Parts: sequence; structure tokens; C-alpha cells
Amino acid sequence: MENFQKEAPEVAAAFDGLIQALINTKWLDPKTKQLIYIGIKASTWDDKAVYFHVPMAKKLWATREEIKDTILLTLTVVWIKWVASCLDVALNVYDNC
Repeated sequence: MENFQKEAPEVAAAFDGLIQALINTKWLDPKTKQLIYIGIKASTWDDKAVYFHVPMAKKLWATREEIKDTILLTLTVVWIKWVASCLDVALNVYDNC
């Protein structure tokens, strides 16, 4: 991300604006948005993003069970290996943050 901001500052700023606009929508509460994001990232096997977003969801009062269900729901669209990997990361981070 640092290289993206350094090499394309205008595009990075626009991307940050998009993120802020999505955060500021009023139709879903912040916890639900984080859970959706975790599910999307788990479905693409992005355990690094899962690692960073689980503490955000926990701060918004997401329970361990909600984190687990969010990742398990991706079973219908991804391989079990991806789900198992992201589930392990998510629950370990949740338990230790």
C-alpha cells in the first residue's frame, strides 16, 4: 500500500475517498460491514486482510461466533483449504486481541 501511495498518490487518494464513502453509507451498520468484508476476504483466501479486520470487527462488538459464521458461510463458494486457513487466522487473532 505504501508503494501504491508513493507511485500513484492521486489514485491512492481517490481510492481512500472511495473507502471513506463506503464506510459512511448508512444502510448497514459498521459491524455488519466488517463481517461482510471478512467474508469477502476469506472467500479470496486473503488471510492477511482477515488478520487486520477481525480486531476491527471485535471492537464493533462482533462475537467470536459471528466471525466464525461469517467465514464458514464462504464454504459454498471456496475450497475448504481457504476456509480452514482464514478461520484459523481469524479465531486466533480474535482470541488474542
